[in-house]
Amino acid sequence: MSEPTSPAASVASADIAAEFAALTVEEQEQQRAEWSQELARVEEEIVTLRTVLASKTRHASDLKRKLGITVWKEITDDMNQGLKNVKESSVFQSVEQSVGNITKAVHDAPIFQRTESVLKSTSEKTASVFGSITSGISSKFSQMKNSDSMRSIEEKVGSAYENVKALKRTVKGVFK
Repeated sequence: MSEPTSPAASVASADIAAEFAALTVEEQEQQRAEWSQELARVEEEIVTLRTVLASKTRHASDLKRKLGITVWKEITDDMNQGLKNVKESSVFQSVEQSVGNITKAVHDAPIFQRTESVLKSTSEKTASVFGSITSGISSKFSQMKNSDSMRSIEEKVGSAYENVKALKRTVKGVFK
């Protein structure tokens, strides 16, 4: 048996031991027999309750399966409910308000305004430079495409392609 954990429990234990010691040997045996019978009944009830609980748990699992409720859905629902509870808590509301105030203060600060202005100006200038570069490259490609040398290359590649096709047809005809 385990040791009593509190002073009251040790006093009660001492009282029970004293009462038991005050009984005659025959009465002690009778008390032990009663306690043994009661212990057997309680242990039998525990086994019965465990069996019933296991049966009920299986039945609940079957019903959940039939309803399409999966373990993952239960976990997700529990997480969503937990997040909802956190968001509705006064601590979360207070923190959210504080973060909002800090964000507003940073956004309204003169240094942020200057930095934002510099970044906006830089991005506009960068976009303008890239637009000019892209326009210049497109113009050069267009000029190249319309040049006499490019037309000559296109004609030569086209005729080479036609020659290869004709050769392929000829080779096919020979090996039929």
